[in-house]
Amino acid sequence: MGFEVTDELLGTFVPILVYWVYSGIYIPLGSLENYRLHSKKDEEDKNLVSKGTVVKGVILQQVIQAVVAIILFTVTGDDSGAAAGPQPSLIVLARQFFIAMLVLDTWQYFMHRYMHHNKFLYRHIHSQHHRLVVPYAFGALYNHPLEGLLLDTIGGALSFLLSGMSPRASIFFFSFATIKTVDDHCGLWLPGNLFHLFFRNNSAYHDIHHQLYGSKYNFSQPFFVMWDKILGTYMPYSLERRAGGGFEARPTKEFKDN
Repeated sequence: MGFEVTDELLGTFVPILVYWVYSGIYIPLGSLENYRLHSKKDEEDKNLVSKGTVVKGVILQQVIQAVVAIILFTVTGDDSGAAAGPQPSLIVLARQFFIAMLVLDTWQYFMHRYMHHNKFLYRHIHSQHHRLVVPYAFGALYNHPLEGLLLDTIGGALSFLLSGMSPRASIFFFSFATIKTVDDHCGLWLPGNLFHLFFRNNSAYHDIHHQLYGSKYNFSQPFFVMWDKILGTYMPYSLERRAGGGFEARPTKEFKDN
């Protein structure tokens, strides 16, 4: 019996490959100082962890995610040959994607916010991610393994199950969510970036959260800003040219005065 590449396996490992390919694209782009949200010097001086440690941490999280995903697909798998049946229409797929986006955003907002407000969880778990004061693309999933399990793995499982999408559809959804997450942490404001056009939750929005003054705001990730808006944790900002080149996301005047 030969090894079979199933949709479940692709749904697990394609997003991992997408993560490294897409974040790799941003490595040479990081030299474009005129489009950075922080200078290269700030990245080197302010970040509290080496890039080698970040890579190891991301790989560890992805291994854990892969194991949990394989278990999930094994438990929820359907051997009745559903894959050979009628494929869902584009309308159904769009609905499933939208539901999955809402579920993932909702789970991540409340878990993320709780990890900031619970001093024990922040100190021992979530603070690892905030060692990257100046975010960059391949550090997007640099988290404590327990945070990766709670926010990303469980959040992803819930979005998959509650949306009703198939393992094949999940390949595309989780690849898209991965690209969006990497983009939000890229630390760049590039012209023509479609994510900036379609999503108010973007690299500048999330950069605010990584700064000390924004650590209690802009918890929403990775798609919408609705929970921040509804629950009063939305910090509006302006994007201004930085002396020496590049951009800087700055809170609007009413937040500067607080």
